[in-house]
Amino acid sequence: MSRDDRIGLHHGAGGPAMRELVRSVFMSRSGTAHADVVGLASLDDGAAVRVGDRWLVFTTDTHVVNPPFFPGGDIGRLAISGTVNDLAMMGATDPIGLACAVVLEEGFEIADLVRIQESIDRSCREANTAIHTGDTKVMGRGEIDRIATMV
Repeated sequence: MSRDDRIGLHHGAGGPAMRELVRSVFMSRSGTAHADVVGLASLDDGAAVRVGDRWLVFTTDTHVVNPPFFPGGDIGRLAISGTVNDLAMMGATDPIGLACAVVLEEGFEIADLVRIQESIDRSCREANTAIHTGDTKVMGRGEIDRIATMV
């Protein structure tokens, strides 16, 4: 297999490689476009669906950072700020709520998770929004390494 047959870090950086990956893998298999939806075909980080005479704007965002705490922030602040920014780029500058999905490695310290949640809460207050739903999954230690190497 060549380098072009595998995912690289550049595919997750939000640039041309990521857009081409979305275009070639997801857009070609996502079905037909709908007149009342601005979404995947625009290659934005969000979508807008017409609901009556208004638009519902939504997005999904994912963040992977190691370590989870770094100078000037943490993964909680990064997640909220990135998601609120994606909504704003779609014109939704007054978000009514967010969803939060967390994937944790087995053995992650609960005290660190609480610290991240406190940062999420602070960031939501600053953005005048709140978490309304979410999900949590736990992966075994080193499991991501096995997933990443499966072909």
